Amino acid sequence: MSTEESTRDSQASSRGGQSSRSRRREEAQEAPARTGPLPTPRMQAKIRDEIGPVLMREFGYTSPMQIPKLQKVVVNIGLGEALTNSRAMEAAIRDVTAITGQRPMTTRAKKSIAGFKIREGMPIGVSVTLRGRRMYEFVDRLLSSALPRIRDFQGVSRNSFDGRGNYSLGLREQVIFPEIDYNAIDRIRGLQIVIGTSARTDQEGLRLLELMGMPFTRTEETMRISA
Repeated sequence: MSTEESTRDSQASSRGGQSSRSRRREEAQEAPARTGPLPTPRMQAKIRDEIGPVLMREFGYTSPMQIPKLQKVVVNIGLGEALTNSRAMEAAIRDVTAITGQRPMTTRAKKSIAGFKIREGMPIGVSVTLRGRRMYEFVDRLLSSALPRIRDFQGVSRNSFDGRGNYSLGLREQVIFPEIDYNAIDRIRGLQIVIGTSARTDQEGLRLLELMGMPFTRTEETMRISA
C-alpha cells in the first residue's frame, strides 16, 4: 500500500470515529429530552400543595420551612426463625424488596445472648431505609392499598409516636401489600414500619399523617366533632 493510500485510509477512519462520537454525543443530549423528568410522586405533591397550607394555618407557622415533612421511612423484619431456618433470610429479603422496591440490608446481633442461642454477628433480621421518591411512593401504597386490606381493620393507634413526631407501625402480615403473591411465600411474617418526620412534637406529626390519610383510631372527641 502506498503512502498516499495509507494517509487517505487514516483520514477516513478518523472522520468515521469523529462522526460516531458526534452521533453518540447527540444521542446522549437527546435522551433526556425524549424521556423527560419523572413526575412528582402523588403523595409529595399532596403534602406540598394541600397539606402544607393547612398545617401552616392550624399551627401558625411563620415560614414554609417550619411545615413538617417526611424525612425517611424504615421497614424492618426481625427473624428469630433464622436460627433454625436457613432460608428465612432469603425469603424476608425477597418480600421486603418486593414491597419497597429497594434491597434491604441484613441486621446482625451486636452481642451474644446465651438464653436465645444468639451469637455476636449472627444475622437476626433485615432492614431498609427509604428516602425521596421511593419513600413517598411506599407511603402512598401503604395508606391507599395495604392498610385497607387488613381484616377487621379498626384503625391504627394514636399512641405510637416517640415524642419527636416519628411514628412506629407494626403489621402482622406482609401479604397485605399487593406486591406479595400469597401463593409464593413460605410463611406469614410481621414487619415494623417507622415513619420519620421533621415535626417538633407528636401533635404536629399526628396531624401531618392524619392529613396524609393515615387511618388513626377514632377517639370520643373526633367522633363528637364529626357528628
